[in-house]
Amino acid sequence: MGAPPARIDAPARRSASAHLNRAQKAAIIVRFLLNEGTDVPLTDLPEDLQARLTTQMGSMRYVDRGTLADVVAEFAHELEGMGLTFPRGVAGALTALDGRISPQTAMRLRKEAGVRQYGDPWTLVKTAEPGALLPILEGESPEVSAVVLSKLEVARAADLLGRLPGPVARRITYAISQTGSVSPTAVDRIGLALAAQLHDVPESAFTTGAVERVGAILNSSTSITRDEMMEGLEETDQDFAALVRRAIFTFEHIPARIRPADIPRIVREVEQPVLVKALSGALAGDLASAAEYILENMGERMADALREEITETGTVRARDADTAMREVINAIRRLEAAEEITLQEQEDDAGAA
Repeated sequence: MGAPPARIDAPARRSASAHLNRAQKAAIIVRFLLNEGTDVPLTDLPEDLQARLTTQMGSMRYVDRGTLADVVAEFAHELEGMGLTFPRGVAGALTALDGRISPQTAMRLRKEAGVRQYGDPWTLVKTAEPGALLPILEGESPEVSAVVLSKLEVARAADLLGRLPGPVARRITYAISQTGSVSPTAVDRIGLALAAQLHDVPESAFTTGAVERVGAILNSSTSITRDEMMEGLEETDQDFAALVRRAIFTFEHIPARIRPADIPRIVREVEQPVLVKALSGALAGDLASAAEYILENMGERMADALREEITETGTVRARDADTAMREVINAIRRLEAAEEITLQEQEDDAGAA
């Protein structure tokens, strides 16, 4: 028998979408997704690509089922093979690395990239705090402020309007009636200017304000040092001194600012010898009411044991008592920072020392 005839493979089927370029395929995919009810965020694309896509879709008329199936299959295959995507441009990279690079580097890159890094600037404006927007609304012309309020959610716009001085609010309200002819380009320019203004805030080397920093330092100082510093602040700047007094929390503030239910948690945070010295020193001096407040709001058995130990300990040196009381305050601050307790606001700290 002769050799079997050689196998002849059938020619590969030519793809129905082979004649399409990438722009046409992109238009088909977008049209298909829109028909399926998918929200396609085309605004994330650069403006030139948005324009090309729109023009391409406008020039196309009909695509048969075979071509559509091939384009969708090719698109799905590309998605499956995609391992990693990177953010588009410096703006996207800054967003992805937010909090992971130094503020100084981020600020320099923002300036080098220009204001267009914000993408849609109104996203930043809409999420800005009222305290950041109010000075802008008061400083800008009524026409610009009217555009800003028109772009915000109704509730936020009403809130901002209510915080503005009456004459300013009335001028802006009237200007809103004149915004019908404002072009999208003008709105975009206003948004970019506002986004740049909101971002143009000097970076600070400190995460807390001066009042909080001074208050924290004086909290950890001895009572003698604290009193001397406060006297100096009163002579230099009474307004600043008043704010610092409100930031200071010392042993004498415990009855006014600590809830009775939080006392047992605080007592567990302090070693018993330290607590005995603190209470002994407080009972022997001007802070007896604070010591009694602590003893009255813990378990009765533990309070009795502490009272006995205080009696046996006798007189405690003022320096040791002061150190022990500061350790109690530090324990309270740690619990507050961990959100295990909450300090109550005090209406008037004018007499605090």
